[in-house]
Amino acid sequence: MQELENKLIEIIENDIWMTKILKIVRDLNLNDCWIGAGFVRNKVWDEKHKKDRTELNDIDIIYFDKSNSSKEYDLQLENKLRKLNSNLKWSVKNQARMHVRNGHTQYSSCNQAISFWPETATSIAVRLNFNNQIEYIAPYGLEDLFNLLVRPTPKFDLTIYNARIKNKKWQEKWSKLEIETGYNDRFDN
Repeated sequence: MQELENKLIEIIENDIWMTKILKIVRDLNLNDCWIGAGFVRNKVWDEKHKKDRTELNDIDIIYFDKSNSSKEYDLQLENKLRKLNSNLKWSVKNQARMHVRNGHTQYSSCNQAISFWPETATSIAVRLNFNNQIEYIAPYGLEDLFNLLVRPTPKFDLTIYNARIKNKKWQEKWSKLEIETGYNDRFDN
């Protein structure tokens, strides 16, 4: 595990574009704030396929703040980020309210919230702390991400997962991916 953690940190630290984005997001000074999903996943898959950066649909920023869980505040943050960099599509979501949209019980943190994301390789987020060190959360570990294995998290609906996999067409971009279409018994539900 330590080897994969070191590799993830090295990959991100060596990417000037990513570190600039991480600094911008860090400076928002939001509680329990991370960038996840394709920002991390696509970078590792690109590295493993020796590809240039695959364009992202958006930059998924998550944070956890029970004291202000209004959607309007997230939109204000997105507008602020657009003023800092209008070339990127920013998506900001306070995970303190996302349980309602997803039909779950209240989340206690971003780490718990991303455990409900669709794929194990997507359920990873990173941030830059104020000591300029990369930190990460990965409720299912980093193995699937680095092994190019796509499989559903045990908390995500399998029907939606399968439709998402079909729609994403990831194997057209990353041919070495192995995609599973069933739940794996190694996870505790």
